[in-house]
Amino acid sequence: MSGDEASGILYALCGLAIAGIGLWGVIVRRHLVVRLVAFNVLGAGIFLVFGGIASRRPDLGPDPVPVAMVLTGLVISLAATAVGAALIVRHAALTGRATLPEETEREARAEDGRPS
Repeated sequence: MSGDEASGILYALCGLAIAGIGLWGVIVRRHLVVRLVAFNVLGAGIFLVFGGIASRRPDLGPDPVPVAMVLTGLVISLAATAVGAALIVRHAALTGRATLPEETEREARAEDGRPS
């Protein structure tokens, strides 16, 4: 295995670790801004995996398809972050908080007949 192949594998493995950290943040955290940042970390890990996949021999250069996917993904993630931030601001304006309600709050509202 050459050094370039090893570095591509290392990039892909680091990307998987970063994506795992982002996925954990999206699942575990309740604060919406933290979830949005974790979603961006997840995306950055996926982009790093694609970057590791794109690496080839130095005389051939990177594979253009994964590179194009990363560039397109960066634009889409920027737009998704802007939409997510706007939704968080609107949610905070309506509810007065930037977190999701607890399950017990949702169940209490359902029992009282209030909308959740």
